Amino acid sequence: MTVPAYFQTNTVYCGDCRDVLRKFPEKCADLIYLDPPFFSNQTYEIIWHDGYELRAFEDRWKGGVQNYVAWMVERIEQCYRVLKDTGLFYLHCDWHAGHYLKVECDKIFGYNNFRNEIVWCYSGGGIPKKDFPSKHDTIFRYSRSENYQYNPEYKPYTKGTIQRGRTQVKGKYFKAGLRKEGTPVTDWWTDIKYIHSPTDKERLGYPTQKSEALLERIIKTSSKITDVVLDPFCGCGTAIAVAHKLGRRWIGIDVSPTACNLMMDRMKKIGAKPRLVGMPMTEDDLRSLAPFEFQNWICQRLLGRVSRRRSSDMGIDGYSFEGYPIQVKQSDNIGRNVVDNFETAMRRRNAKKGIIVAFSFGSGAYEEIARAKLHDGFEIKPLTVKELIESRNRTL
Repeated sequence: MTVPAYFQTNTVYCGDCRDVLRKFPEKCADLIYLDPPFFSNQTYEIIWHDGYELRAFEDRWKGGVQNYVAWMVERIEQCYRVLKDTGLFYLHCDWHAGHYLKVECDKIFGYNNFRNEIVWCYSGGGIPKKDFPSKHDTIFRYSRSENYQYNPEYKPYTKGTIQRGRTQVKGKYFKAGLRKEGTPVTDWWTDIKYIHSPTDKERLGYPTQKSEALLERIIKTSSKITDVVLDPFCGCGTAIAVAHKLGRRWIGIDVSPTACNLMMDRMKKIGAKPRLVGMPMTEDDLRSLAPFEFQNWICQRLLGRVSRRRSSDMGIDGYSFEGYPIQVKQSDNIGRNVVDNFETAMRRRNAKKGIIVAFSFGSGAYEEIARAKLHDGFEIKPLTVKELIESRNRTL
């Protein structure tokens, strides 16, 4: 079989994993770890680790849980298609929709190929007043056949287990039934932390970030050196970072350009040489981005940073490399009122220079920019998305 040129390991793909995986050949991945957005009806806003990127991370699904499950099934089916016969699939979820997803996975992989329901227990976070605190996630483990990789992990016996395991024969004590390597790790994981603390050295600012220890256990027990590890909802890149450290080949996919940029930075810092495929580069690509992703793309293109204000930006979406305020509009034919509002925001910041980015500007906008310069001394640069795409020198 000839492998399509689009499929490459040690690569970060930007796009919907369903569409990206459709371009992959069948049975090309040895291990798939799926940590999709949970059906939690929460909205997260993120200030990334360096404070230069803001991303609203939405976990809302219109139409209820059935729409969410249908959305997930399309992507799990593609995971099944690209999983090798000897491969393993891990689906990380919680109580909101895990039971629905397991039923669908039983259909896709076959009921007999369900291997484990792993319960990952942790502490920290809030405590409800009327319910038992929810302090565990569920990880469903499936194979595609009876022939799959499993490298058991062991931990030391406790003193009590060692004492109970001794028997007396002719006045001597022997350890009965105790393995020299220790006791096998079971499907109940209580020894792996959940990243809660803002001072945690692993923390990158991603609210659903998983610890490297969790992925290390999954990858070590379920793959071997040079195997291909695939994470279709890669987020901040924990799975691929751990895979690289353990000598595996890897593929990360995420729909967010911001997340893909973060992954690229993270992989470079650990000595990888990642490729990046599918980042938005045309006007049509950028029109289809979510507003916060569009805002991030513009600020990155200007070598600047987004505003730290999480909401109600008061007319300023970011700041350029030189510190000038930036207003971002994902629309055409920007009018006089946008410029006028931006002037007000600049006055609040005591700024005399600023940048407005949009797909196009109307005559009223240019007239107001000229008036603001002549009468108020404001230097406002109207910059089109096309100019940003075509510009090789991204500084102003």
